[in-house]
Amino acid sequence: MNSIPRFLQGVFPFEGKGLDQPAPIGVPGYVVPAGVVAQAVYFRGGNSADELICLVLMRDGEPMRYFPIGAKGDVHIPLRVVEDLDSGTAVELWLAAPAGVTGTVVVDLGLVEV
Repeated sequence: MNSIPRFLQGVFPFEGKGLDQPAPIGVPGYVVPAGVVAQAVYFRGGNSADELICLVLMRDGEPMRYFPIGAKGDVHIPLRVVEDLDSGTAVELWLAAPAGVTGTVVVDLGLVEV
């Protein structure tokens, strides 16, 4: 069986609503196609703001993983614990930042369909 890579990625401006209030930032979502299972395998992100932010991987509207990124920082996180995302599962990346904080975030989430 061949695996197929999929990516949620881009560069997006943001304005924080609160670290406890994640919101969509415009990253196109992904729905696992019929007949396959997907897994998130890595996350890379960069933050231009002067404050900590957090990217939240949402699974069917619920938080699945949190990826904090320090002020003017970046992260690369290979996911060692992976979970199967069954056909029809919708995933999105949302962002949480302190209220009023603005900046730009660079995101690259790698998934694989098996």
